Amino acid sequence: MRVVHQASPWRSLFTDDGTLKLSALTAPLSHLSTHLSSPLTSLADAHAWQLSLAESLVRYDLPAWRISEVISDHNAMLYRQAISLSLDEMRAQGWGEPPVDYCVLLLGSAARYESLLGPDQDNALIIDDYPDHRHVEIDGYFQALGERFTNRLDEAGIPLCRGHVMARWPMWRKRLSEWRAQLSIWSADRRVKRVQQTNILLDFSPVAGNPALAEQLAESIAATLPKASLFMHEMAALLDELPVALDRLGRIASSPGLAAPHEQAVNLKQQGLIPLISAVRLLCVRHQRHEIGTRERLVALSHAAEVLTASQSDMLLAAFERLQQRLLDQQRYNKAGGHVADGWIDVHRLREDEQLLLKFDLQQIKAFVKQVRAA
Repeated sequence: MRVVHQASPWRSLFTDDGTLKLSALTAPLSHLSTHLSSPLTSLADAHAWQLSLAESLVRYDLPAWRISEVISDHNAMLYRQAISLSLDEMRAQGWGEPPVDYCVLLLGSAARYESLLGPDQDNALIIDDYPDHRHVEIDGYFQALGERFTNRLDEAGIPLCRGHVMARWPMWRKRLSEWRAQLSIWSADRRVKRVQQTNILLDFSPVAGNPALAEQLAESIAATLPKASLFMHEMAALLDELPVALDRLGRIASSPGLAAPHEQAVNLKQQGLIPLISAVRLLCVRHQRHEIGTRERLVALSHAAEVLTASQSDMLLAAFERLQQRLLDQQRYNKAGGHVADGWIDVHRLREDEQLLLKFDLQQIKAFVKQVRAA
């Protein structure tokens, strides 16, 4: 049976008589426009079309890192719509307007704009400072807002965070001054849990409200953490808790502590991407860099901070992009078969050259993490 491949939009730019046919570029996305951008489309329907969006973008030969940016942009739009709908509902129920300025933050991969097809919710809320005697009134308002928009996102297909990292909970919903005090407490010593919580907070991006509050929080982080020597030491030590998917002989292997779904499965998110992301984050904190995305951080650490050589930065950037590609390809395969899009890949599905390149990338990441840990 002959396999028929869909024509690339780039090969349809010219008609037979040589005229430019720009509509060929928009054709792969045209069937999605009403589903993704219409105000009449529900959040659930818009989110359900993300697989189709990813498949359409693949036809443009876009790399996974670029597709992840588009998916992240779309998720951010879903956040803003969920927040707007929640505010409208609260107004209709007599809650009125937000009593003070606020800023909803994306956390984790959403904040880095590196989401693929299976993210859950990670978010937080900064509330502008207000007098203590108004706490019940004002925090009650934003608790209601947090519960409403996170419920809407859950119903749309972006599930609630199982670790409770969401603005609906007091731990992740605070006044700006309370966030600053929290940072001081978390960074005062080298307790593992506090460093882990801070690591979650360090990757944030404003998605709704007043972004000036997020900028002020970023300034506080840059002024506080690099000076906290015990905290920074523990942050480096925690890199040891993120093993790369290699055995002692340098071969691809899943960690025995992870419940692999099958024999040749590797959790590429936990054992590849996260060790790299965490080491790069640590270097940015040390050198007071404000970039959030891993790609931007790697470039900044080479060009601006001169912490990495250009060669090392390029090599790690290529490894990061290839790991994203492997994970997106697996997630597309899973979703097309009706399975969950998670962090696991099936090494058996990779060609021999792809397995060799994956092993090389993981070896470079392991060496880099060791370098950052020892510095």
